[in-house]
Amino acid sequence: MGMVEKDNLIKKKSFAFALSIIALYKVLVKSNEWVISKQLLRSATSIGANVEEAIAGQSRKDFVHKMSIASKEARETRYWLNLLNESKLVEVNCSKYLAEIDQIIAILIKIVKTTNGDQ
Repeated sequence: MGMVEKDNLIKKKSFAFALSIIALYKVLVKSNEWVISKQLLRSATSIGANVEEAIAGQSRKDFVHKMSIASKEARETRYWLNLLNESKLVEVNCSKYLAEIDQIIAILIKIVKTTNGDQ
């Protein structure tokens, strides 16, 4: 799988993930959970935005920088999902979102490492 295919995969996955988190956000807000849901929405939608910027990047350095930010946002998203899951503030099962974010993090790490040449 070349870099272009990986770029398209992460672009599709991060966009689909953002959509699923928007749906989760609506559920959380209906349950009057405002704080974590807002943090989760912000970090989860930021992943795809940074991936988009990376793909449109002017240089390899710019690409790696934006993909690294996407990875950081993905890790933050995982943190909020874990907190939501463990705190039991709202009765939601976050396991499918956690599985998806773990996949996204793995892909982003691989893209950054491959682009930097440390395979």
